[in-house]
Amino acid sequence: MRKNVVLRSVLGMTLLLGLAFAQNGMKPPAENVSGRKHPNLAAAQRLCDQAFEKISAAQQANELDMEGHGTKAKELLEQASRELKMAAEAANRGHK
Repeated sequence: MRKNVVLRSVLGMTLLLGLAFAQNGMKPPAENVSGRKHPNLAAAQRLCDQAFEKISAAQQANELDMEGHGTKAKELLEQASRELKMAAEAANRGHK
């Protein structure tokens, strides 16, 4: 019973986040830096994703009239996530 409640909650949250992202035409930043090889970069990338989700939640809740700044912040978080991935790739090339 408890497992069903947890599963339904996770599925519900996933659906809500998917709808929020689709509504804004944006996807959360990809988490694709290896936590094993680059734990600090992977942690930074996870934080980008968490910040993106919080901005999406604020937009969904319509807490404030953000005048496009929330969307711009999400774009910058996507850029930061890509830069973190490129930093990990550069580090990988340096350790050949």
